[in-house]
Amino acid sequence: MTLTDVLGGLLAGGVGGMASGLLGITSGGILVPLLVLLLGKDQHVAQGVSLVVQVVPTSLSGVRNYQRSGHHVPPRWLAWLAIGFAVGGCVGALLATTVSARALQWTFVGYLLVLEVVVICRPSHRKLEGTADEAKEVPLRGSALIAIGAVAGWSSGFLGIGGLAITALMTGLLKVSQHQSQALSLAVTALPVTLPAALLYVQQGTELPWLTIASLIIGLWIGTGLGSRLANRMSQRALRMTLIAVIAGMAVFMAFKAAT
Repeated sequence: MTLTDVLGGLLAGGVGGMASGLLGITSGGILVPLLVLLLGKDQHVAQGVSLVVQVVPTSLSGVRNYQRSGHHVPPRWLAWLAIGFAVGGCVGALLATTVSARALQWTFVGYLLVLEVVVICRPSHRKLEGTADEAKEVPLRGSALIAIGAVAGWSSGFLGIGGLAITALMTGLLKVSQHQSQALSLAVTALPVTLPAALLYVQQGTELPWLTIASLIIGLWIGTGLGSRLANRMSQRALRMTLIAVIAGMAVFMAFKAAT
């Protein structure tokens, strides 16, 4: 462990937190590529680190900022999503240890491309700019929320990238507003829903850099608060276009890493 690892952790945490607060993709959504790029971590280690740092509720600062701007998190929605996420996370973590790093990288790329198509083809529910979200505008079934939570949890355990699915699928399939979907994504990962999957990684012998993890947590807390403040000043269209660009960039980078 070197000073470079600590500084790299702070930088990756800050960037990941900014993206998390800005786009509701949660820290895991961008930490895996950042850990591979900045710190040269193996895919399995990067995914394990991503799961461990998400156990700490660093996204609470972002949730609070969204709530203050009128983008509420309905408790019933949060409960169903969290149940699905916890179950899916365990399944994903168990599966991740059975495949190679190269296979994980290509699965990561394919998964991002699927979400990219969903976001592009199914734009979110339109609302008047400046109005607050109201849960009653979009009646949702518990089964649909559990299914989305399970997909997000599976991707979190298997690929280290969970909250992105919540934002993309809530907006693309269930027509929830972009801001409210992002608030929900952050609220889910403020709960210790990644703990079971993280414990599985630790128990199965994945060697994790704990000092880097500590520096990541600090960076995430700061970055998420700043990112969410910026998101509340942006329109839904601007956020959606930014999300599309970020997903595409992540997919290109991970495809390059998998091919080399």
